[in-house]
Amino acid sequence: LKKSGLLTLHRGTECFADLGGLDALKSFCTRAMRRQGEANPLKRPRGVLLLSPPGCGKSQFCKALGNETGRPTLMLDIGSLMGSLVGQTEANIRQALKIADAMSPCVLMIDEIEKALSGVGNSGATDSGVSARLFGTFLTWLNDHRSDVFVVCTCNDISKLPPEFARAERFDGVFFLDLPSVSQKGSIWNICLNLFDLDPQQPKPNTQDWTGAEIRSCCRLASLLDVPLTESAQNVVPVAVTAAETVNRLRNWASGRCLDADRPGIYTNGQSTPKRRRKIQADPLVN
Repeated sequence: LKKSGLLTLHRGTECFADLGGLDALKSFCTRAMRRQGEANPLKRPRGVLLLSPPGCGKSQFCKALGNETGRPTLMLDIGSLMGSLVGQTEANIRQALKIADAMSPCVLMIDEIEKALSGVGNSGATDSGVSARLFGTFLTWLNDHRSDVFVVCTCNDISKLPPEFARAERFDGVFFLDLPSVSQKGSIWNICLNLFDLDPQQPKPNTQDWTGAEIRSCCRLASLLDVPLTESAQNVVPVAVTAAETVNRLRNWASGRCLDADRPGIYTNGQSTPKRRRKIQADPLVN
């Protein structure tokens, strides 16, 4: 791995106990990976695609999955595959995938994949088709590889990905990670308060529409500034407020299309958006 420079071995100590919520996703992945080194390649798991607003635990889940299942976690940075010579990028992606096959059973993590593949659509006009060929090689490997490599890709905006990327048999499931519920926030609060050695009995701020990353940020700032949680919360602006339209659009897209990461089954958006009605003038003479 060090000699190639194409993949990075994650050496963290994260585990599912450090991650609140996501019960259905945790159960799905651990059941799919329960048998190491399955002899029949058709019974080996392929991976999952995770979609959510920023800060909902996608990357944290990827890092914890390897430790929970006893597999090494390899991190693939698409940008590091780009080469300056003709054909070097294509050779790099093939070499990286060969290394992942040789390291199996393992977990292969590709973070923010929609940004890494953002130039695929107009690749012929921008980079002479290099990104398109890289994407084609990766798609073929996702569909045809027989090694025990569990691929976990994270994404914040699936509309930027080509539709063939998320089709069946490339991944075992496409999961949507929504903002944490009240009970899940309670678990996240307990984890973060214990992590930063804060008083668990102190009053907590109103965390409506907060993500897990924002709860962690509130606890870290309280420890850093030596102030109560209610005061440190004044320095946190939720992403559901700064990007409310984007979050709602993502929820509406995922409803009926993705699996729910918190409970078994298809995700449904419980927040109904009110329909806009055309305003009619009371005076019929007014056009």
